[in-house]
Amino acid sequence: MNYLICVLQQMLKETRTFTQIMFESYTYLYCFITLSLLPSGFTMLRAFSHTNGRCVFHYTKCWHHRKSVLAIRREDVNAWERRAPLAPKHVKELTKMGYKVLVQPSNRRAIHEKEYVKAGAIIQEDISEASLIIGVKRPPEDKLIPKKNYAFFSHTIKAQEANMPLLDEILRQEIRLFDYEKMVDHKGMRVVAFGKWAGVAGMINILHGLGLRFLALGHHTPFMHIGMAHNYRNSSQAVQAVRDAGYEISLGLMPKSVGPLTFVFTGTGNVSKGAQEMFSALPCEFVEPHELKEVSRSGDLRKVYGTVLSRHHHLVRKRDGQYDPVDYDKHPENYISRFHIDIAPYTTCLINGIYWEQNSPRLLSRQDTQKLLVPVKSAAGAMDGCPELPHRLLAICDISADTGGSIEFMTECTTIDNPFCMYDADQHITHDSVEGSGILMCSIDNLPAQLPIEATEYFGDMLFPYIEEMLLSEGSEPLEKQNYSPVVRNAVIASNGTLTPKYQYIQKLRESREQAESLKMSVEKRVLLLGSGYVSGPVLEYLTRDSNIDITIVSVMKEQLEQLTKKYRNVTPVHMDVLKHEEKLSSLVKKHDLVISLLPYSAHPFVAKKCIDNKVNLVTASYLTPAMKELQESVEAAGITVISEMGLDPGLDHMLAMECIDKAKEVGATVISYTSFCGGLPAPEHSDNPLRYKFSWSPQGVLLNTIINIPPGGALLDSVTPMDFFPGLNLEGFPNRDSTKYAEPYGIQTARTLLRGTLRYKGYSRAMGGFVKLGLINPDPYPLLSSTAPPLTWKELMCKLVGIKSPAEHHVLKEAVFSKLEKDKSQLEAVEWLGLLGDELVPAADSIVGALAKHMEMKLPFGTGERDMIVMRSEIGLRHPSGHLEDKFIDLVVYGDNKGHSAMAKTVGYPTAIAAKMVLDGEITAKGMVIPLTKNVYGPILERVRAEGIMYSTRSIIKQ
Repeated sequence: MNYLICVLQQMLKETRTFTQIMFESYTYLYCFITLSLLPSGFTMLRAFSHTNGRCVFHYTKCWHHRKSVLAIRREDVNAWERRAPLAPKHVKELTKMGYKVLVQPSNRRAIHEKEYVKAGAIIQEDISEASLIIGVKRPPEDKLIPKKNYAFFSHTIKAQEANMPLLDEILRQEIRLFDYEKMVDHKGMRVVAFGKWAGVAGMINILHGLGLRFLALGHHTPFMHIGMAHNYRNSSQAVQAVRDAGYEISLGLMPKSVGPLTFVFTGTGNVSKGAQEMFSALPCEFVEPHELKEVSRSGDLRKVYGTVLSRHHHLVRKRDGQYDPVDYDKHPENYISRFHIDIAPYTTCLINGIYWEQNSPRLLSRQDTQKLLVPVKSAAGAMDGCPELPHRLLAICDISADTGGSIEFMTECTTIDNPFCMYDADQHITHDSVEGSGILMCSIDNLPAQLPIEATEYFGDMLFPYIEEMLLSEGSEPLEKQNYSPVVRNAVIASNGTLTPKYQYIQKLRESREQAESLKMSVEKRVLLLGSGYVSGPVLEYLTRDSNIDITIVSVMKEQLEQLTKKYRNVTPVHMDVLKHEEKLSSLVKKHDLVISLLPYSAHPFVAKKCIDNKVNLVTASYLTPAMKELQESVEAAGITVISEMGLDPGLDHMLAMECIDKAKEVGATVISYTSFCGGLPAPEHSDNPLRYKFSWSPQGVLLNTIINIPPGGALLDSVTPMDFFPGLNLEGFPNRDSTKYAEPYGIQTARTLLRGTLRYKGYSRAMGGFVKLGLINPDPYPLLSSTAPPLTWKELMCKLVGIKSPAEHHVLKEAVFSKLEKDKSQLEAVEWLGLLGDELVPAADSIVGALAKHMEMKLPFGTGERDMIVMRSEIGLRHPSGHLEDKFIDLVVYGDNKGHSAMAKTVGYPTAIAAKMVLDGEITAKGMVIPLTKNVYGPILERVRAEGIMYSTRSIIKQ
């Protein structure tokens, strides 16, 4: 009543007619009576206002017994999240209106706390008194407060699996959730979004990325001077950087060989507009989509070209090739996109701002992209220093960050920390780099966080009109009693412990996905692993990451079995010698989907026959021997896959060679030479014995794969060559018999030189040559060493090998051995160091070389804390169509882990395991004998071994 009297007094002071005063008095009295009739506990907020002599009545309510409290929570899920949902100017308006605003302290927030304090906010940690708690991104589940109103981007409307625990907790705590993403107008357009600033930041980022990609392709461009969006204090600074780059473009400083640059923007919303706004800082010309083809070929290099793509530009009905917008909205499944035919071939950079709806056509599929990435033939007169682009489509900035959406192969977002990756459509793989084959991808899902202050103010302007009605309700009240506007009501995902009717479909989506996952879980894959030696660790470690894979491991080594089954889950041990229990092996093979044999190569034909009989796939790391090749027809008839040569050497050496050879052929180059040397060695500091060697994998395998390949007289060991490509390692190399057999599989019949060999430290070959002279590498059966024969000492065995009567005095035997070694003191030193002239018993074995292998395993193990290393060097000589020559060098150096896997185990085990997983997952479907010489096999494996830390480098030397 006092308020009404004050209002009347004010009107009398103003120039009013009697009629005006009476009308407005009755109006104010009506308002006062209306107030008195409201339910107890309510009052009117901003009930009256004077505008040009008129009274305006606002139906806004609040609790009169306390102020309504709003809280702005701290963003704590992502380190880059520096935004807030409201800026200080919005807080100031709220406090003027009588609301209390709490702001959780945060040093990460881009807008300083003191600005919020100036606006009237209170900085405090405890926000429990707030009725509405707002943020940008989701809060952690343990920070939720029961029965409150929350507003944030929840990312739950597609039943996103990662956020379902959050939704469950919201329902359990009876929280009312407003999701900004679903605040839309009557046309379905979002009214609260950061869209424009996602477009601005995304455009800045991809211009920066293009600078890096062009550089990787051999071109310096003005884009190199544009940084990532977050490197600028504000968008004005970024605009200036883009303008500076544009100025250089306008001066004609873009490399001519890259041709005119074209940018395609999809969508007409705020995202696309924001990107176009930044793009306009360049010297640009917008053209119609149908004009792209012409400008991409003959456009002005002093400008860049842009086009805005709408649905009618690329969508057509399957039956008649027409586009009907009304029909499309009803039946999107009846349409296809011609983007990959009409637009993409003439696009340098795609800026994608559209989301994909189920059943609607995608903008780009993997198959579409494979065709777009076919290398362009070099034009006549092209120079090495001024290369042409490998293909037109260089980059995609997917601002929508809609994984598996309109860009089908964008299955994982990039991050502000690692903003770019390359997508190789041929291999269907991505790698974190701006180099290599494929399309540069940028798909950051929190782009506006890179320009946090402007994004906050922009978003707050859009959100502010709806804050009051969300604030004036209590989360514990029934939803149906709230007088929300349609925009706000339609954004309520959950309330009072249940999903609202509009969003109950989320539970159905979850149930269908869980059912599919349950079905998938029920289809477990069973792997039989034969052998528990050095290499088995990485194989088990890799495969057991997939909880759907059950592994049975078979070995004669009981202690190793026990250790492995304790260390890895889903592993069942079987203590058995597979070569002596044929029926049991066959039974085991039959129960599994795939067999991995880590046994000596001589056992593989035996295992392969069991796989053929039971139609089970097989993977080995060993050479595809003649005995295995004889099974080719049987393998094909059984319809199974048998993969060989999937380790290090053979294995990674093939893959690295073929990657280089295939890329050379793509540009028309001819291979004129190929050499590859590889060796497993102790790290230099642990090469402290006459052989300069220790065993990081099966000694029998080392001897069988190197020593017994040496013909009588050790001719190959006489071909030892110093290897000085790593001078500090003091290496030597010797050839692996006839390497010319790889000319045809590699497709390099034009090569004049083809050599594969083994690396060792200098001195190894000389010492091994002594063993050759003494007959210690004889693989033939030797009954005197069988387990049933009387024990034999090394001294006694050596007497037999050098042809003197046993027992002999030590000095007599030594002199005979020295004579047999042709008076070579270093070879004698190696024999003595190994104790081969002493009284130690020779291990029981089928052959002398087998006994030597067992003995060397005991004498030359890696000690605690010692590590091994792998060194591989491949050199490929190329002749290009222009006539110039190029030498490609591929280096692989891997060290073992002191407390983990050896380098040998990693470089053999991981490729083997990856190949096995590819067979299980249907990535390798070829039947018959397979070795990793095709891109669809070696491509994914090389990518995945890099993820396991097996890194290689390449470099080139161009010769005129």
